[in-house]
Amino acid sequence: MDFFSSNGVRLAYVDVAPEGADRGQPILLIHGFASNHAVNWANTLWIRTLTQDGRRVIAFDNRGHGESEKLYEPAQYATSLMARDAANLLDHLGVERADVMGYSMGARITAFMALEHKARVRRAILGGLGYRLVAGAALPSNIAQAMEAPSLDVLTDPMQRMFRAFAQQTRSDLRALAACIRGSRQSLTEKGVSAIACPTLVAVGTTDEVSGDGPALARLLPHGRALDIPGKDHNLAVGDKVYKRGVLDFLAEA
Repeated sequence: MDFFSSNGVRLAYVDVAPEGADRGQPILLIHGFASNHAVNWANTLWIRTLTQDGRRVIAFDNRGHGESEKLYEPAQYATSLMARDAANLLDHLGVERADVMGYSMGARITAFMALEHKARVRRAILGGLGYRLVAGAALPSNIAQAMEAPSLDVLTDPMQRMFRAFAQQTRSDLRALAACIRGSRQSLTEKGVSAIACPTLVAVGTTDEVSGDGPALARLLPHGRALDIPGKDHNLAVGDKVYKRGVLDFLAEA
């Protein structure tokens, strides 16, 4: 991995060259809460899928995650700050404009990036995030308490247990994740969503109980499109072949 400084925060990233002919359309990948670039994008074969399609792939560990610097104040995880991290990485690599795909929390960051750094985003893919971008402040706030619980065994709420187990599986810094949940609870208004000008694909599993309604969000976007991922929940949708095929088709349109 390589590292760079985003306004003083040390962030880890990978920059993977395309296989074969380069389409000249780099893509930036932004992972979800309690994950990292490897779990979200390498282990699911997304990086291989995209590089085999002739795309330069840039992926990083969000602040507080993976190999990036851990921060413990909620204000340090405001979604606009994390969107700025993504733009700063493009600056660091000399990439003027890229396609951007985020999953779950990463999709929220992608939406903010598409709104606040319009010139940097060619096309956006919001995976694992539907209408909760508007109606709901990211994941439930009690996920922070799940990170702070003495053990998984004391938790009874299914969603708390799911995210605590995942955080332990990814060997995450639980205190940093608690701060992240508390600090990254910004939503967009319907008016804000309607100001996202780039073509945007909203991809949500049909059994996903975390993301909210994908088609409802897509209808708010001036150039939005919904992709249903059949029979997949929030965790299983990310590596699904329907999702991958839909993204490749979407990216190839222009």
